[in-house]
Amino acid sequence: MFLKSTLTGLLLAGAAMLPAAAETSYPLKLSNCGIGLSFDEAPESAVTVGQAATEILYSLGLADKVAGTSVWFTEILPEFSETNAGIERLADNDPSFESVVAKRPGIVTVQYEWHVGPQGIVATREQFSDLGIPTYILPSDCTGKDNSKGSDGTRSDMYAMESIYRGVSDLGQIFDVADKGEALITDLKSREAAAIDKAKALGLKDASAVFWFSSAEMDIDPYVAGRKGPPAYMMNALGLKNVVDSDEEWPVVSWETIARANPSVIVVAKMDRRRFEADDYEKKIGFLKSDPVTSQMDAVKNDRIIVLDAHAMDPSIRNIDALETLAGALPKFGLK
Repeated sequence: MFLKSTLTGLLLAGAAMLPAAAETSYPLKLSNCGIGLSFDEAPESAVTVGQAATEILYSLGLADKVAGTSVWFTEILPEFSETNAGIERLADNDPSFESVVAKRPGIVTVQYEWHVGPQGIVATREQFSDLGIPTYILPSDCTGKDNSKGSDGTRSDMYAMESIYRGVSDLGQIFDVADKGEALITDLKSREAAAIDKAKALGLKDASAVFWFSSAEMDIDPYVAGRKGPPAYMMNALGLKNVVDSDEEWPVVSWETIARANPSVIVVAKMDRRRFEADDYEKKIGFLKSDPVTSQMDAVKNDRIIVLDAHAMDPSIRNIDALETLAGALPKFGLK
């Protein structure tokens, strides 16, 4: 599911009702994922490494500042499709350091620390800094999280939407559009509360779930959501128990273990990426219904399978859309 097409109108209306926000006072100093940043003025341009960062900048009305994008899981939000079509995509997945630097960006905004961090596969923050290019990593990937452990990092604290809101607020200040940042946050918080209230009305007590992102091979152990990432936050908020007991972001867990836990609901990721065969959600569902182990789970037998935008399973503003999708699907399952 995508964010509602009326988002742009809501943001404009919300901004109109807010008191006039003070302009950013430069030099602006911020602490970001353990690194101090200082801006003497709003950046003239940006390159994004990560779809979540791209969609935040677009939502803040900063598409004209974006010189290039990279790391895509699915199609852009529909309200930005025309705008995005006119912006260069440096790579579907990981861009090269050279391709990012060639755009001469005033800032590089990053979704995952493993792309631009101590062992960054694109580059380290120091490499960009040496060229006078500041980097901003969304706080959702470093707040309460150790990216040196596990393939996708390990969380010490439960993920919360506040880390996304912090990123929106920081980028609003950096680009001197704080009023648009606050309007976006207000809208997202309102929708978050409404989705949670809808699920709470079901009074779920014994319902459980597992979130399946993908698998390196269709018939081997899947990558599923750990107990402290965005899907875990969604499950907690909606009254579902996560059957996976791991602090890793996306641990590999055997289907035999999952089947023994017998989750009430299975949530499968839908994405455009085709790195693995299991990136195709229809093949995921086909496997669940045909495999001798998975086909015996109650969720499969009773068709309690929810297809969810893959990008909404990672930290992003789409987490709110995911909450709404889940809250809308749960009532028809008759769970207790």
